[in-house]
Amino acid sequence: MAGTKIEWTESTWNPVTGCTKVSPGCLNCYAERMAKRLKAMGQPNYRNGFEVTCHPHVLELPLRWKKPKMIFVNSMSDIFHENIPQEFIFDIFSIMNKATHHQFQILTKRAKRLSDLSPLLRWTENIWMGVTVESAKYKDRIDYLRYTSAHIKFLSLEPLLDNLGQLNLSGIDWVIVGGESGPGARPIKAEWVRNIREQCIEQDVPFFFKQWGGKNKKKAGRVLDGKIWSQMPSAFDGMINFKEQILQEIKKRGLSTSQAALLAQMSPQILYCLRDGKPVKSNNLEKILNLLNAELRFKQ
Repeated sequence: MAGTKIEWTESTWNPVTGCTKVSPGCLNCYAERMAKRLKAMGQPNYRNGFEVTCHPHVLELPLRWKKPKMIFVNSMSDIFHENIPQEFIFDIFSIMNKATHHQFQILTKRAKRLSDLSPLLRWTENIWMGVTVESAKYKDRIDYLRYTSAHIKFLSLEPLLDNLGQLNLSGIDWVIVGGESGPGARPIKAEWVRNIREQCIEQDVPFFFKQWGGKNKKKAGRVLDGKIWSQMPSAFDGMINFKEQILQEIKKRGLSTSQAALLAQMSPQILYCLRDGKPVKSNNLEKILNLLNAELRFKQ
């Protein structure tokens, strides 16, 4: 398992590495830069650099992770890349079908192949399927996604490169928006983000604003009009999903700054999973707070 700083997930799993550029959003690909560094460091899985490479030896890793995780699948590739054999895609889905204690998030720009293979795949409820749409030219990817059999369908509008105009969000469960970051980052405009947010509100679709991006994304932050937007899919309605929300509740109950900082180091998974892996609803807030307080006492 690899930890990640991606705001909307917890861990990454890469049974495939490497990709090729398919649209303008790929221009400053973070995965390509990272793959080159890892190859130079002698990391075996990146011996081929950023060439598409399947790694059968990591397929069963999620089955060994006993603690429930939110897992981004193929953060260093695209599971529906044309060079990935269909059989290997089936193998990846088979593992996700078995590891039902995890939530798996898949993201692709190759929506046509996704649509073609969807009838052949077993879409268990723990598999979230998303497409990237960086500009208005690629909004057709949303239609390909809409007609798959995934239980949770989401959009990653990142890096957002222009105004997407009107969006038909019927059948879409979640929208993530973000600006490009890193070397050569192209600018994002606030009005583009607000346009998407307002349509999400109008169409009752959860909205997650990931980042403004730029050369220093940490400094730019993720506050939009005075608020951090971290909404999650409606299938998770009422759940305590992210650190920010639970920390607000805990601070209300008088925890010190040092205790809050300690909590911030904890896995976000505990914020919406009990020790038996079941979701925590809002009306069970006291129970999760008791668990967190017990965890604090243990750590101290």
